[in-house]
Amino acid sequence: MRAAVFYATREGQAARVAEHIASDLRARHIDTDVVDVRHVHGEFDWRDYDAAFVVASVHLEHHEKEMIAFVKTSKRELDRLHAPFLSLTLSQAGAEDTNNHTTAQREAAHADALRMIEGFTKDSGWRPQHALAVAGALAYSKYNFIVKWIMKLIAHKAGFDGPTTRDYEFTNWPAVDRFVAETAPPI
Repeated sequence: MRAAVFYATREGQAARVAEHIASDLRARHIDTDVVDVRHVHGEFDWRDYDAAFVVASVHLEHHEKEMIAFVKTSKRELDRLHAPFLSLTLSQAGAEDTNNHTTAQREAAHADALRMIEGFTKDSGWRPQHALAVAGALAYSKYNFIVKWIMKLIAHKAGFDGPTTRDYEFTNWPAVDRFVAETAPPI
C-alpha cells in the first residue's frame, strides 16, 4: 500500500504536520510520500497511490491558493481515495485553550475553524468525508514587519499576547495521531 500526504505551507507548520502524518502512516507499514503541491505542475500521477491526506494552513481566513488549485484538479482522485483533510488555523488554538478562554469563547473559536474548512470546500469544490481543524503556529521569526504586525493583532484578538521575539507552536499532536488512526486505510 502506498499513500501521499499533500501539503501547502507558508512558514512550514503544514509541512511539519504532513511529515508527522507520514511518520504515523509509515509506522502502520504504509509506504508514504510527502508532496508539496507548489511543486506539482500539471496533472499528478495517481496510479501508484491507494490513500492520500491533504494538509493546508489558513492565512488571513483563506487556505493557500496552490492547495485550492491542486484540489480543484484532483477532486475525483481525492474522493476515490477518501482523502482526509487537515486545516491548520490559529482559531483552533483558541478552541483548545481551556486556561484562558471561556466555554463560549472556545465554541466561537471552533466555529471559526469550521468556517475556514467550509470556505475551503467552497473555494476548491471538494467536500472531504473527514476533516479536522488543527491548531497551527505563530512563526514570528519568519514574518516580515507587516505580517508580524497583522499576526500580532490576530493573536491578540484570539487572546494570545506572547511576545513577537519568539515562535509558538499550538499543534495538538495527539489529536493529529488520533485522526490518522481513525482515517488511515486498513492494511
